[in-house]
Amino acid sequence: MKTFSKYWSIFQITLINSLAYPGELVGRSLMIIPFMWIFYQLWKVTYSAAGADVISGLTLRDTLWYLMLAETIELGRPPIARTMSESVKDGSIAYILNKPYDFLWYQFSTAMGESIFRAVLNAMFGGLTIWLLVGAPNHPEGFIIAIPAVLGAWVLHFCINAMIGLSAFVVEDVSAFTWVYQKLAFIFGGMLIPLDFYPQWLQVIAKAMPFASAIYGPARLFVTPSLELFINVMSLQLIWILVLSLILAVVYRRGITQLTVNGG
Repeated sequence: MKTFSKYWSIFQITLINSLAYPGELVGRSLMIIPFMWIFYQLWKVTYSAAGADVISGLTLRDTLWYLMLAETIELGRPPIARTMSESVKDGSIAYILNKPYDFLWYQFSTAMGESIFRAVLNAMFGGLTIWLLVGAPNHPEGFIIAIPAVLGAWVLHFCINAMIGLSAFVVEDVSAFTWVYQKLAFIFGGMLIPLDFYPQWLQVIAKAMPFASAIYGPARLFVTPSLELFINVMSLQLIWILVLSLILAVVYRRGITQLTVNGG
């Protein structure tokens, strides 16, 4: 309980600190509005050209609400890998590692603290935009049902980004790895196009990947909530969280032995 209390305190402090610059927080969240407008124009033309109200089980309204939550998940996560890379470059990693807490749990607590208000504001501005453009979601209760999956998505994002950040212990600059991860998330996570619109063979591959569990699963659960889908999404998330957590622990133990501290 004492250990949990320590990281809970770190989470709370980070959460409060994220409100230190409300203008910056709101300004960053407002970026989701033009994204949603562009998506609306793009998919309105797509559905019109297809001459159909429903494509792969999704209406235009479903697709836009799906994209809103997908963008909320993606835009809400902090740049963990870049932060860890910068701490290696400037030497501050030495002070962080000497603190009386576990390095990975500290990073996780701060990441979650930074995500909450970002995600809430993104969901508010993005949701209001889509509501004005196409109306309320067909299943408003889906938002409540999707919350556990959104939390699981953040854990998955953390595991992957933390592994990228730990690579800075060896290579220092992780921008190339971050770029590759973002593009994989765009394609196989269903962030720009719902995976339902992919060819069947590609859907099978993409839905089995952790990127889909981190973006597609929660967003799809939001627009088409059901007990079967909830169990499927949460089960796959849990499997990937366990696998990636084990890999992350191994990568950390090996990376710490190869760390060369610069700066100071």
